[in-house]
Amino acid sequence: MALSVPEEYVDRRTKGLWLPSSRMPAAEFAAAGYDIFTGPFTWPLLVLKRDAVAHNVSTMADYTARHGLAFAPHGKTTMAPRLFEQQLDAGAWGITVAAASQAMAARSFGVPRLFLANELLDPLALRWVIAERERDPSFDFLFYVDSTDGLAAIAAALDEVTGERPLEVVVELGHAHGRTGVRTVAEVVSLAREAARIPRLAVAGVSGYEGGLSTVEEARAYLGTLREAAEALVAFDLVRDGQVVVSAGGSAYFDTVAEVLGGQWLATRDLLVLLRSGSYITHDDGFYREKTPFNRIGGEGELIPALEVWAQVTSTPEPGLALVAMGKRDAPYDEGLPVPKTIRRADGSVDSAEALTVLRFNDQHAYLDTAGGPEVRPGDLIAFGISHPCTAFDKWRVVPMVDADYRVVDLIHTYF
Repeated sequence: MALSVPEEYVDRRTKGLWLPSSRMPAAEFAAAGYDIFTGPFTWPLLVLKRDAVAHNVSTMADYTARHGLAFAPHGKTTMAPRLFEQQLDAGAWGITVAAASQAMAARSFGVPRLFLANELLDPLALRWVIAERERDPSFDFLFYVDSTDGLAAIAAALDEVTGERPLEVVVELGHAHGRTGVRTVAEVVSLAREAARIPRLAVAGVSGYEGGLSTVEEARAYLGTLREAAEALVAFDLVRDGQVVVSAGGSAYFDTVAEVLGGQWLATRDLLVLLRSGSYITHDDGFYREKTPFNRIGGEGELIPALEVWAQVTSTPEPGLALVAMGKRDAPYDEGLPVPKTIRRADGSVDSAEALTVLRFNDQHAYLDTAGGPEVRPGDLIAFGISHPCTAFDKWRVVPMVDADYRVVDLIHTYF
């Protein structure tokens, strides 16, 4: 679907582009088809590979359809409306967000269904949600509740905004030593009963997050408890009319979500199992390369790393060490440091950089261990794969999307 994306401009403030005196529409810049190595670019530069993104979007759309899962990919990974469009066009139910500000941004683009996978207690944001749902009856919005304090905040906001359309929540079930969410099925039922006493509030189902657990076995057990919670809500007639929503799923255990929650296992009600994985869209060369369920489920597909940071070697001050002008402001480092992939020389020739290792990061520098690898000289460009895309996009307002020859085909704008 075509979202309502504002016209954007690029200029000297656009990180990675070299436009010292000009300002132009982003669409005009993208239409020029610049090669990143000869065009108006400077280093470091984060790029997004078009073909890999298309492959990953298609792969997960096929996977969720094959397993009977609805899909609301987590938009916090990219906060990029052009990528939301691709996901929605591939059949996504809607987009998941993590914060009220992200919900407001996504809604401003025209996303028709939003799942806020977090508690919402801010009265300003709650009033906006209620009013937006009244303004547009086609707008669907679900969010978490896990406390009576949360219910009180919702009730106060409903009292302040007139309307007839019920606000819909899912009770969040957490797990011991995890994040938010009540900890037992009994607490899920108790909180849903309290919600039923609030006019214009409806419980749509139950939700949780298994991604912080350490093993498949732990994830399977937790998801089994989530299933029990949904069954209990239905047994006590605490879920609104229509489909019962059961939602889970990061990018590390979506196969276990399909195994435990897939299918129509509620005897008396229709079920909407909503998967929320987000990092799949770009995958990575680190954390998710190791964690992806496709490593466990042969024949179901594969994901391709779609993000690279190109950065320049600026110094080789001693044997075995090179300094690269790329640091914490340019690439993620919370789930592993960037992974060297390719060296591009000044004459355009290339070598593998896989024998090199990033040792540590400063704000603007990466320390590169070159011992045992090919010669690295000041001026060389190195392509780095990243680990954890969720903390890559937020460092860049604009990310060039490139074809297989590294020619720019689009500029992807982020809205964090």
